[in-house]
Amino acid sequence: MSEKRPVDAAGAVALIGVAALLAFNQVVIKVTGGGFGPIFQAGLRSTLGAAFLLVWMRAFRIPMSLPAPARTGALLVGLFFSVEFMMLFIALDLTSVSRVSILFYSMPVWLALAGHMLLPGERLTGRRMVGLVLAMAGVALAFSDRQSGAPSLVGDLLSIAGAMCWAGIALTVRVTPLSETRPETQLLSQLAISAPVLLVASVFFGEYFREPTALHWGGLFFQSIAIVCLAFLLWFRLLATYQANGVASFSFLSPVLAVLFGWILLGEQIGPAIWGALGLVAAGIYLINRR
Repeated sequence: MSEKRPVDAAGAVALIGVAALLAFNQVVIKVTGGGFGPIFQAGLRSTLGAAFLLVWMRAFRIPMSLPAPARTGALLVGLFFSVEFMMLFIALDLTSVSRVSILFYSMPVWLALAGHMLLPGERLTGRRMVGLVLAMAGVALAFSDRQSGAPSLVGDLLSIAGAMCWAGIALTVRVTPLSETRPETQLLSQLAISAPVLLVASVFFGEYFREPTALHWGGLFFQSIAIVCLAFLLWFRLLATYQANGVASFSFLSPVLAVLFGWILLGEQIGPAIWGALGLVAAGIYLINRR
């Protein structure tokens, strides 16, 4: 197995591109929500994403089956994935992209805390502890600001709950045999489990359609193809090529770009507290991930 190399110029450009796509996706979810109920939208996205991923895997002859020891882990991450996006899509339906992004991308905080308590090799170093404190201060500042970005207490809480579920996925993969399977197979299991879970859950959570137009359908297909498949697959390829700590250190860009996109494209009103919270969370994420 070849040794992974540090992130070079080409890798940095690709990582910035992936971060921008993931950030822009928050705006797309918000806009697409004008045509679909939030949970129904999430269920459709998982369904279409699974279909496109199946075609991709068949075209490149990537194994689709999971070994028996990995199936329990796959079920857990599929359920975490379902709840994560249920929380995220409802939160984006209730409040602004800027607020949701800052709180949702606090995921490394919860993963670092869980890893410190549960994984012997993930103890918090001095630098990571500083990052944790900064990011937590940013979350607290964003949560306390009730003026900027259409604040919603329920939306804020759901954003944090979604971040915790996201951390649960990463932790489950690390501690189960699922970590030994291909990333594409892991992603397929999450989509295949979340699609029926979310579609069934949508029965109990309001409307399915909100008079969708071509814009809303386009946003749904953009999420399913450009994000669920291509962006995630590119991220996996970058992780396979470059050192993991270098790749992870670019994750601070996603909340920064998401807030900027919400401000520029949606005209969201962002007060000084939200900008301050964004700076704290971004700095904290960088320090937590940079080894």
